[in-house]
Amino acid sequence: MSPNRRPGPSTRVRVHEVVTGPEGAVRRHEDRLATEEPLEIRLSWPGRPAERVAVTMRTPGHDFELATGFLYAEGVLASADDLRTVAYCTDVALSPEQEFNVVTVELARPPRRAPAQRYAGLSAASSACGVCGTESIDDVLALCDLGGADGRSERWAGLRVRPEVLLGLPDRLRAEQRVFESTGGLHAAGLFDETGTPSVVREDIGRHNAVDKVVGSRVLAGASPAAPLLCVSGRIGFEIVQKAVVADVGVLAAVGAPSSLAVHLATGAGLCTAGFVRNHRYVVYSAPERLGV
Repeated sequence: MSPNRRPGPSTRVRVHEVVTGPEGAVRRHEDRLATEEPLEIRLSWPGRPAERVAVTMRTPGHDFELATGFLYAEGVLASADDLRTVAYCTDVALSPEQEFNVVTVELARPPRRAPAQRYAGLSAASSACGVCGTESIDDVLALCDLGGADGRSERWAGLRVRPEVLLGLPDRLRAEQRVFESTGGLHAAGLFDETGTPSVVREDIGRHNAVDKVVGSRVLAGASPAAPLLCVSGRIGFEIVQKAVVADVGVLAAVGAPSSLAVHLATGAGLCTAGFVRNHRYVVYSAPERLGV
């Protein structure tokens, strides 16, 4: 990357495409790959200098949303009112190549919850995606101020999503994946209303980053990230459920399967989860009443 040039979501490379069979050939052409680079998130507040709180491998783009959504999911901030600035770091020690790979979030006041220590020692080579499975469900429920399913917001008590709306989400999500169309290498997450209309969709090489981006987009806009529906590509992991619960999502849908720990957390938090949402079929794992089951 040339100095002071912001990395894009995709990168051009020269490839050799091998075609086998009777008409086999080797074709040399240019192809696009999804860009993957580290993003270091730093945090500061009045009287406290900026310190690194996390590093994640991500696809460049919507970096401020990613940093904001990550800190929201960790309980560090509650709304845009907690933010003073979100900006790329201007540390003179950074090389030009690193300039757009470090985001500093400055809070207007001390965080309501200290950043989790599990991220403190991460490096770009060892960054983890989301919450480690060894974290207790009780800790996540406490983070969300839930205290169990009875403590969940009653926002979605009357939510009933029609089967055709749920089954249409993966296609609507895919239709918004501009970079995936040219690279085939990105996950996506999208917030939708009860009719299946998307409010925000984001792509990233990490499915957890894509969720942080859609949540961060809402927070930076000064709006609540709560939405009737969150659809993600791939599977439902523990960290995806945590982010959905903190954002106060009604139904979490995915084309893949959930993990056992993800279902355990979703059940305790009163979050509806549906996996294998494709081909006129889906499997409901928790809070089935929201899908009319």
